[in-house]
Amino acid sequence: MKTLGLAVLASTVLVACGDPPASAPASGPLTQGATLYAAQCASCHGAQGEGQPNWRERKPDGRLPAPPHDASGHTWHHPMEMLFQMTRDGIVPPLAPEGYQSDMPAFGKTLSDDEIRAVLAYIESLWPDEVKQMRAERFKPQTSGR
Repeated sequence: MKTLGLAVLASTVLVACGDPPASAPASGPLTQGATLYAAQCASCHGAQGEGQPNWRERKPDGRLPAPPHDASGHTWHHPMEMLFQMTRDGIVPPLAPEGYQSDMPAFGKTLSDDEIRAVLAYIESLWPDEVKQMRAERFKPQTSGR
C-alpha cells in the first residue's frame, strides 16, 4: 500500500509541476530521485535544473539565488560526498565560510540519507555525457606512486 501511495504522490507531484524533464525516468531507481527533486528542489532550482535567474549575482539581502543543477551550473564541479553534505546539512562550515548566509535549507530532517542520494543521482542523470566524463576525470581515485 505504501508503494501505491508513493506512486500516486509521484504522479501527482510531477503533474502539478508540469511535464517532467525529458530525461526523467519512467520507472526504475531514479524515479524516487525525480519525484523527490520535483517536490523538494524544483521550486528553487527549477523543474529542469535551470536554477534561478542571475544566480551568480547577490540579491539585495546578500544571498545568492539558487544555482542551476544542469550542466550550466557548478553543481557538477563538486564531489558527490560534498553535494550530499550540502543537501543534508545546508551550506554551513566547513562547506562554507563561518557566517555565510544561504537560502539552502538542510534536508537532513526532511529526507533520509538514501532519499538525498536518490535526488543527487537524479540530478547527475540530467548531465550530458561530456560533463560525466569531466567529473570522472576530476574525481578519479588518486593512486600513490608505490
